[in-house]
Amino acid sequence: MEARGCERLHRALSECHRRVPSDLARASACRHLNSALAQCLVSEACPDESEAVRGLCASGGTALKRSQCRQAQLDLSVCCVAGLLVNRWIV
Repeated sequence: MEARGCERLHRALSECHRRVPSDLARASACRHLNSALAQCLVSEACPDESEAVRGLCASGGTALKRSQCRQAQLDLSVCCVAGLLVNRWIV
């Protein structure tokens, strides 16, 4: 795993998958770890965009803030896709 700050979550999720044999039970038991690891990886890959989404989309607000939230979400999506494409082509 490349994201330096996410190893602990990756190990915890792997351990959860090892301990919980059933797919349905595993999905429920490991959901919080899966979500936390996903957020960690996205934050490592796209820190500025992730922070913008957290700041702009944390609560409701004015039409302007909602518009800025949507733009931040789009920017984060573009960053994630760009990272996937770059990593896929390099490997």
